[in-house]
Amino acid sequence: MEAAADDSAAKGTDVAAKGEAAIKPEFLTTKDKFHTFIDAKYEVCQPDDTNENNDTNNETKESSVEEPQVKKLKWDPEDKKRLRGQNKSRPHRKPTMYEEKPLCVSVIQGNRKCFYGDKCKFHHVVADYMASKPPDIGDSCHLFDTFGKCQYGLSCRFGKTHTTADFQTLEKADVMKTYENRTPVKNSLTKDLQNSLRKRQVSFKKSEDYLKTFSNYKDKTEPKSKVEACAAPLPADPPSENHSSIESTQLQEQISPEKPPAIKTAGPLTDVDVVRLRSCEKKQVDFRDKLYLAPLTTCGNLPFRRVCKRFGADITCGEMAMCTNLLQGQQSEWALLKRHESEDIFGVQVEGCFPDTMTRCAELINNHAQVDFVDINSGCPIDLVYKKGGGCGLMARTRKFEQIVKGMNYVLDVPLTVKIRTGVHEKSNIAHKLIPELKNWGVSMITLHGRSREQRYTKLADWDYINTCAELASPVPLFGNGDILSYEDAVKAKDTGVSGIMIARGALIKPWIFTEIKESRHWDISSTERLDMLKDFTNFGLEHWGSDTRGVEKTRNFLLEWLSFMCRYIPVGLLERVPQKINERPPYYMGRNYLESLMASQNVGDWVRISEMLLGPVPKNFNFLPKHKANSYK
Repeated sequence: MEAAADDSAAKGTDVAAKGEAAIKPEFLTTKDKFHTFIDAKYEVCQPDDTNENNDTNNETKESSVEEPQVKKLKWDPEDKKRLRGQNKSRPHRKPTMYEEKPLCVSVIQGNRKCFYGDKCKFHHVVADYMASKPPDIGDSCHLFDTFGKCQYGLSCRFGKTHTTADFQTLEKADVMKTYENRTPVKNSLTKDLQNSLRKRQVSFKKSEDYLKTFSNYKDKTEPKSKVEACAAPLPADPPSENHSSIESTQLQEQISPEKPPAIKTAGPLTDVDVVRLRSCEKKQVDFRDKLYLAPLTTCGNLPFRRVCKRFGADITCGEMAMCTNLLQGQQSEWALLKRHESEDIFGVQVEGCFPDTMTRCAELINNHAQVDFVDINSGCPIDLVYKKGGGCGLMARTRKFEQIVKGMNYVLDVPLTVKIRTGVHEKSNIAHKLIPELKNWGVSMITLHGRSREQRYTKLADWDYINTCAELASPVPLFGNGDILSYEDAVKAKDTGVSGIMIARGALIKPWIFTEIKESRHWDISSTERLDMLKDFTNFGLEHWGSDTRGVEKTRNFLLEWLSFMCRYIPVGLLERVPQKINERPPYYMGRNYLESLMASQNVGDWVRISEMLLGPVPKNFNFLPKHKANSYK
């Protein structure tokens, strides 16, 4: 280790000049020595009597993806394809595939009659299931200790703590009373609402009133009866060539929205004034001087948001949800709207590209979810969203954007916010042109990410441009977003004149950044404290996804996704220059103890080892590849 440190020290500032963080020379090492130390120490820590688990770990180590190569400092012009920050076509194994034959839900829920009868492929004999069930992970069940009852019963991977010898599930009556009238998680999709959405029986009265102001609008939600269909007039003959000019004029009139129809009045107030909430009557949210945890796809789940709330996040927002999937009643999409009771200021972010679907989705959320605000995602850069006109595509489709904003504002009783980028192309900023329009359309708050879609994360955020846009947005609050990894970065951001800051990758790398900003200090957090934080996340994950095999492996999967970001953190005590910058690549270094070194590894196999400390050994044939790859380094 000392020889490696001497070699690295001889390089001096050349290492930092290449985009690597400056670490004290005594901690630096090489790649081979680093992994040799990690592997040797891990094998010593493993017990001798778990040969089966060791075999599983060896299989995992062989099948896991190797550590990524050091990124190129500059893009090679000969490369035909530019690298992106996603692992496409990555292997995916569903958590349900790790258990060959699970216990039937009818048995878990009190031996009720199975809906599938003899055709059911799951276990109905408890003794047979318990014989084939994987071994328990720990000696205590978090759900049983917290809520007094584990709803997963015999299928729980911690089941021996609340299961008798005759396979009966225990309960704690005194603990259950404390949660008798409480609903810790809100905004769940009920079966009745799901069936109504699938049968298109949900009423969108306000949305229909707004959409009728467009001349080309046709109500497609209410199917015609057979009598109405027979009585409907036959379609007119197609126009001839002589009427081409008239047809084009009519088509142009259909494209542009008509003026709202005349409203019948009753005295000085109109009927619309009586029914519709004015902007001053809507629920107000004080966004100013708040720390906003960004809506993070995949990693911004409910357990992660609970961790960030403990460290001081003021505003939280659910992951981006597709409006069409919400309208279709998809359970997986509605799960993104769930809100924990600890989230005092909570919003949901929706994505869409058409006024009709976005307006109906806003009315659906307004009537069936408890939120403090609704956010429009007009900054998503991924191709799947952009190519159909959503995300960043909305910034270039101002007419559709206006219709969406005004329609959602019409049906919502809570504030409407918008998240945008500087623009679509790198050298063509358009946010400063769009912000005055957003003010006129009635947006309550704007969040600006200081990069364009084309830049992604390859360049630093433009905070000078964010400052210019903040002045244009006044008095509407504007939040800035980009490259905040320390309280010093937050202070510089606030000096630009923004109303608040949004933190995204910085919260994934170090969730305690909210505490650092509020206390104006650099927290040299220990590896034990970080492991306790991960333990809290796994407990929250077991509450959210379940404590059976499926829930445990789903929790593990999201934990590994988070660890793919957190491994970029460099402890403050090891840095030669404080603070760490978000675009600086961590070199190979030895931590102050084994756990700190293990958490610094960028090898997938080492992330799996950390998960095994918390969730037990991985199943056979387990593999994992992170969704994101870092392309933000210089």
